[in-house]
Amino acid sequence: MMKFIIVEDGKLVQDTFKQILRKLSIKNNQNLEVQYFSKYCKELQKEIDTELYRKVYIMDIELEDSISGLEIADKIREKDWDSEIIFVTKHDQLFESAHRKILDVFDFIEKFDDMEQRLENDIQKIFNKKIDSGVLKLSGKFVELEIYMKNILYITRDKEERKSIIHTEEVQFKVGYSLTELLKNLDSRFVQTHKSCIANKTRMAERNYSKGYFILDNGIKVDLLSKKFRKDIEE
Repeated sequence: MMKFIIVEDGKLVQDTFKQILRKLSIKNNQNLEVQYFSKYCKELQKEIDTELYRKVYIMDIELEDSISGLEIADKIREKDWDSEIIFVTKHDQLFESAHRKILDVFDFIEKFDDMEQRLENDIQKIFNKKIDSGVLKLSGKFVELEIYMKNILYITRDKEERKSIIHTEEVQFKVGYSLTELLKNLDSRFVQTHKSCIANKTRMAERNYSKGYFILDNGIKVDLLSKKFRKDIEE
């Protein structure tokens, strides 16, 4: 899923963004989720802290009754260098050259210089942009889920509930898929470590086969490591 976060306190400009996103959503057959904010708030920070999906921020720089768009971008880049940031601003090119490199901004668009066409072109480029991390997509009667694979730490099997539990940094998702089914939909960074566990090899910092555990790069210890799967894990 791609989510657009709009931070703009002008209603007319917000309406313009809505029209552009609606048009491109239809053109690209994309199911877009869009959230609008007029200022920095706890709800916006919660979105910034979430790492479960790809995000595009479209922000004004000067916001009434709020910290600036630049300060919001600083908060985004404290933990997230994957999401795209587009500034729609009244500032000139000198401002652009001073801040593009620091904040890794996708574009600066002047509000009164062909804003609609430039923004539409930018969003289309983002749609076409290939990302270097895969997405686990699960779709069925009781689940509709998309998670960046890089955010999945490990997956365990709950025998009693007959569900698999996908562990990320933030939350856990219970899904009615077997480990075998999930492994088929994951890329090569994932390996089975135990009959009841799949792990993201790129997140494993330490493995102890004799004691049957591995430790992730965030310090979490998982007691589900079997010598049976050592060859696949070490390849």
